[in-house]
Amino acid sequence: MKTLFLSTLALCCFLSGVAQLKTGDITIIPEPLLLNPMPGSFVVNQETTIQFSGKGGETTAAFLNDYLQRNYNFKLPVSPATKGTPKSLPVIKIVEAPTGKKEGYILEVNTGRVYMQGDAPGLFYGLQTLLQLFPVNKHFKAATDSVTQKPFNGSLHLPGVKIQDYPRFAYRGMMLDVSRHFFPPAAIRQFIDMMALYKFNRFHWHLTDDQGWRIEIKKYPRLQEIASTRKETIVGHHRRSNTYDGKPYGGYYTQEEVRDIVKYAADRNITIIPEIEMPGHSQAVLAAYPSFGNTKGPYEVRTTWGISKDVLNPVNDSVFVFLQDVLTEVIDLFPSKYIHIGGDECLKDRWKESAEVQRMIRRLGLKDEHDLQSYFIQRMEKFVNSKGRSIIGWDEILEGGLAPKATVMSWRGEEGGIAAAKQKHDVIMTPNTYLYFDYTQGQPATEPLNAAAYLPLQTVYNYEPLPRSLTPAEQRYIKGVQGNIWTEFIPDQPMLDYMLWPRALALSEIAWAQPSKKNYDRFLQKLPLELARMDYTGVNFRIPEPAGLESKVVTSTTATVTLKPPVKGSMIYYTIDGSQPGVRSAPYTRAFTIHVPENGTATVNCIVVLPNGRISPMYSATYVHKPFLPAIATKQGNKGIRFSLVKTPPSSARQLTETGDSTGLLPAIDIRPLPVKEFGVTFTGLLKVPADDLYELHLNSDDGAIFYIDDQVVVDNDGQHDLQDRSGFIPLRKGLHRIKVQYFNTGSGAWLDAGIYRNREKLNPADVLYTGQ
Repeated sequence: MKTLFLSTLALCCFLSGVAQLKTGDITIIPEPLLLNPMPGSFVVNQETTIQFSGKGGETTAAFLNDYLQRNYNFKLPVSPATKGTPKSLPVIKIVEAPTGKKEGYILEVNTGRVYMQGDAPGLFYGLQTLLQLFPVNKHFKAATDSVTQKPFNGSLHLPGVKIQDYPRFAYRGMMLDVSRHFFPPAAIRQFIDMMALYKFNRFHWHLTDDQGWRIEIKKYPRLQEIASTRKETIVGHHRRSNTYDGKPYGGYYTQEEVRDIVKYAADRNITIIPEIEMPGHSQAVLAAYPSFGNTKGPYEVRTTWGISKDVLNPVNDSVFVFLQDVLTEVIDLFPSKYIHIGGDECLKDRWKESAEVQRMIRRLGLKDEHDLQSYFIQRMEKFVNSKGRSIIGWDEILEGGLAPKATVMSWRGEEGGIAAAKQKHDVIMTPNTYLYFDYTQGQPATEPLNAAAYLPLQTVYNYEPLPRSLTPAEQRYIKGVQGNIWTEFIPDQPMLDYMLWPRALALSEIAWAQPSKKNYDRFLQKLPLELARMDYTGVNFRIPEPAGLESKVVTSTTATVTLKPPVKGSMIYYTIDGSQPGVRSAPYTRAFTIHVPENGTATVNCIVVLPNGRISPMYSATYVHKPFLPAIATKQGNKGIRFSLVKTPPSSARQLTETGDSTGLLPAIDIRPLPVKEFGVTFTGLLKVPADDLYELHLNSDDGAIFYIDDQVVVDNDGQHDLQDRSGFIPLRKGLHRIKVQYFNTGSGAWLDAGIYRNREKLNPADVLYTGQ
C-alpha cells in the first residue's frame, strides 16, 4: 500500500475545476486558527513552477515534487525564489521565514499563486494543510491502481483561501505498543505518515514488556534471541480464557532498522521517544537473563496479558549495569531529549517476599517498597541525565517521591498529572479515561475484541488537557497530550487502523487547535470528506455512527429521524422493528418517522456501507417516551462517592447491603483502589446532572453489578459471569439524583467500569459525583 501521505496528493487527478468555497466548505483537520476564503482558485498544470527560499523551503518543495512525481509521473520545475517570475505563470512559493509562532505557518491560495511561509516545521505542517485542500475524487482509485500510469497532463484546481495557524501544544503524541504484537518497519512508517498528516510530532515507541523485547541490543544478544519470542499467545480475553494458540510469536527491530525509522520520522518532524520498561513489565528480560530476578525462576516470556509479579531485583547491581548498557545503546540510536523508562504497574510481591530486598530497604532508610521503586527510578535518572538526556515515566513514578527532573505521563486519569504539575514537573496528559484507543468505541456486542472500557469519539473530542483545578501558572507545566494504543487485542494493521481512526483525528484537534476553534458539530461536518480520503487510500478506519443517530427523550408518540452519512459516498440502511439491518433493508434517502409508545421506547438500528462495500457494525438509537425523574432537594456535600466494602462476597450484587466491613470515600466509582480480590462493594452518593436530558448508563463488569438512579434499576448486569457490558437509558431533570452501584466479584478477574453518558459524551466524575449529607 502506498503511504497515506503520498497518496493524499494523488486525489487531485482528473479534476476539472473548483468554485470558490464558503468557510464551512473548506475542511481541515486539525482546525486552523484562522481560515478565510479568498476569491478565485489556483491551477496546477505543466506551466506551474515551485520556488523556495531557505533550507526548510527547499526540503518542503522537494517533498511536494517527489509526491507529484510518484503519484502523477510528472515534476514541476523547482528553483530558488526570485523577483522576476512572470505574473502570468502559476507559482507555488515556499518561504522559510518566521511567523512569530514556533511551528506556525501562513498559507494563501489565490489565482496565480500559492504562498506558504513558516519556520521549517511550520512549512511541513502547511504542506499537510495544502494537501487537504485537494478534493477527494472518484477517479483517484483508477489512477493509483494503474500499473503503468501516464504522465498527468490535466489541471488541478485548489480553492482560494488564507490560513494562519500554529499549534496549541508543543508535545502532540501517539504511543504504539509493539511488545504485545509486533508491527514490521513498513507498518511503523505508515503509522508515522498518518501522524505527520495530522500534525502529530512525538512518536512514543513502547519497545519492551513482559510479552516481548523488540529492539536489538548488541551487548546482550539473548534479548533478541530469547526475550523477543514467546512460545504461544492466549486466545480471546485474558480475563476469561485459558486457551492458547500453541504458536511461537516474536520479532524485533535491528539497530539498522531503528536508525532508518528514526530518520524517516525526523524527516517528517516527528521525534521518536523510546520506552524501555523498568523495574516492572520485565519478565521477557528475566527469561533471557534469569539472574536479574528475585527468584531462581524459571522464567519465560509471558504468554498472556496482564501484569507479571516477576520484576527486576534492585539488590543485584548487575541489573543496573545491564540497564545502563542497554540505555547507552538506545541513546545512541534515538536523539530524543526524552528517554521513557516506564515505571508503571511494578508489583511489589517479590520485593516483599525477599529478605535481601527488605534488608536493602532498611539499609537505605527507606519507608517501604514504593520508596524503593523511587530509589530505582532516581538512580536510573542520574545515569540518563549524565548522557545529556531526561526521563519520562508513567505516573506511578510519583509514588515514593518523584525523580528530580522527571516528566510525568498521567495515564491513571488526570490525578497524577495534577499532582506532578503542582510539584512543578512537566506533564504529558494521556489519561486512560479519554485517550486509550484500545478501548471499545461502541456496543461491545458489535465491536471486535478489545480492552473493554467504553470510549466513544465524542468523549475523546471533548477532552480538555488543562485541568481546572490547576492555577494558570501550574497549567503551564502541561506540555501536551498523547493517545495510547496498547496492542493486546490489536494483532495487525487493519485492526490498528480500526481502533485509531477517527478517534486520533479528534486527538489531533485537542493537541493542535486552540480551544476556541474546537467544535464537535463542525468536526462531524469535516469527517465525511476526510474519512473518504482515508477510504480511498486503504485505511481500515472504524466507520462512525451516522450524524443524527442519537438516543433522546421525545414528548409525543412520534419522532422524526434525520441522518447524514458519516463518510462521503456511503449509504445507510436501517430497520425499526428491532431486527439486524443489511444491504436489503430500507435505504436511508430522507427523514422518516417512527412510533414511540407512551411510557415506552422505540429503537432504530442501522448500518453504513462504504463505496468499496465495507460494512459497519450495527448502530442503534433509542427514543424514550417517559417522564423525567425530578431532581431531589438536598445538599450535595463534598465531591466524590462513598463506598462500603464486604470482604466475603455474596452470590449476587443485589444481596449486598450498605453496611460493610470498611467504608470510605473515592473520587469515582472505581474498584482499583480497593485492596482485596474477592469482595462486594456498594457505592452511594449523589449525581448532579447538568441539564434536562436522556442519560445513558454503562456497566462493564466481571462479575455482577447493578446501577440505580433514585432507587430505580437502570442497568442490571448481575450474576456470576465473565466480562460483560450492559447499558440503559433514563430521562433526568437537571440537578441532584441519588446514585447507587452494587458490585461483587468471586475468583480472579475483578473488573468494574461504570460510566454516565450524555449524547455519547462521558460525564467527568469530578464534575458530577457528590457525597450528599
